Amino acid sequence: MNSLPVDIVEPLDIQTSNLDSSLIKQFPKQFTKNDIRTSLQASTADAIFASIFSLSTGGILVSNLLVELDATPVIFGMLSSIPMLVNFVQPVGAYISEQTTSRFKYSLLTFGTSRLLWLILVIGIFANNSSVLNSQQLVVLTLSIVLFSHLLGGLGSASWLSWLAIIIPRRLRGRYFGIRNSACHLTNLICIPLAGLVISHWYGGTIQGYGLVLSLGTICGIISLFCQYFQVDVNPQLQNQYSLNGCENPPEDICQEKTNWTSIIGENSKFLLFLLYFSIWMLAVHLSAPFFNFYLLDTLDLDVTLVTIYSSLQTGANLLVLILWGKLADRIGNRPILICVGFLVAITPLLWLGIGNHQLDFWLWLPLLHIFTGITWAGVDLCSTNMYLGIAPVRNKSIYFAIVAAVGGVSGALGTTIGGFIAQSPNFGGLLGLFALSSLCRLLGLLPLIFVQEPGK
Repeated sequence: MNSLPVDIVEPLDIQTSNLDSSLIKQFPKQFTKNDIRTSLQASTADAIFASIFSLSTGGILVSNLLVELDATPVIFGMLSSIPMLVNFVQPVGAYISEQTTSRFKYSLLTFGTSRLLWLILVIGIFANNSSVLNSQQLVVLTLSIVLFSHLLGGLGSASWLSWLAIIIPRRLRGRYFGIRNSACHLTNLICIPLAGLVISHWYGGTIQGYGLVLSLGTICGIISLFCQYFQVDVNPQLQNQYSLNGCENPPEDICQEKTNWTSIIGENSKFLLFLLYFSIWMLAVHLSAPFFNFYLLDTLDLDVTLVTIYSSLQTGANLLVLILWGKLADRIGNRPILICVGFLVAITPLLWLGIGNHQLDFWLWLPLLHIFTGITWAGVDLCSTNMYLGIAPVRNKSIYFAIVAAVGGVSGALGTTIGGFIAQSPNFGGLLGLFALSSLCRLLGLLPLIFVQEPGK
């Protein structure tokens, strides 16, 4: 595995004053085209296998497990809030990662341990089928695995994203992430219906069927980490010790020594405005996000196979437009797309208010609604990532990413927690009242985005 600390193709003049001369020899001036090509191909393969792991450890499949175990809406809220709340540890993980000498080894340690923990839940599922564990104990075990797995993942996420941001040239980000995300969604499009069929038709029952799917998903999660071996490794200490000329951010953003997080945030007003937008948006979105599947599975009492078909339609729509969104973002910028498409995402929960227990809803309106959701969320997800990849300076990138994740995670977790209690309260209109409230909050969340200036646009 090669080890390179910058993401550019063009040679850069490197200022080496005040640096240890022994490190200069270790610092290549550029990535070769072959380095970048191999790394991007490896990252795409990583994304495909990681998608299989993710769909088996979250989303509709875990939601269906909890429905089978008679979990309450509060449990669903906790399930969705834990992955976001534990993002609060990302700044700690970012700090630790900056003290290491290899992004790959740090990723292998954090994500490898995180994914292996899910094998404990596999054992618990088969213990439940043997009556060793009862349903409530299995619910507690599921939430515990979600908690500790995402804690470890949170320690590694900022470092991984910083690694990817360094590898991918800025001018290719929109298109590459469009292709990469398309590969992920194509994988989901194929695998989610297959997983739903296995679970619903497994001879040992749906819970045991999920245990089988989870076993295969965990194996794929380990394979995805093996794919990262072929990405160009990055030494965080070398990356942060060098001041670079001609890079994508102004010299004052990357060449001055940052001594504390207050100065890191305070010197970047664009970052502060984006952080404000992202925190409000995450809270508003996650007021209702965990409860759409719960509404389908519990309130409308739909079979998990039908719900996975809806999810596949959403994934398919997402897949078809991702590359188009990527090209458009490279051409006109990310902020215009976030504002315009964000408005459509904001009003989407209102479209659920007319959905009832009717055949026309099942076979026409729900499929169309999921297709619409897939198209709009493709643009929002892609452009949000590109936006803060561009706003964060090269120096200490992982700390910037960790702060975004931590603030967004806490906001999202607060949203799901509040949403869980509102969903159980008849005074607020139950789930439908929650959907309307979420739509209003999403519209308010778009306001700070108007004032965010995108670098280079």
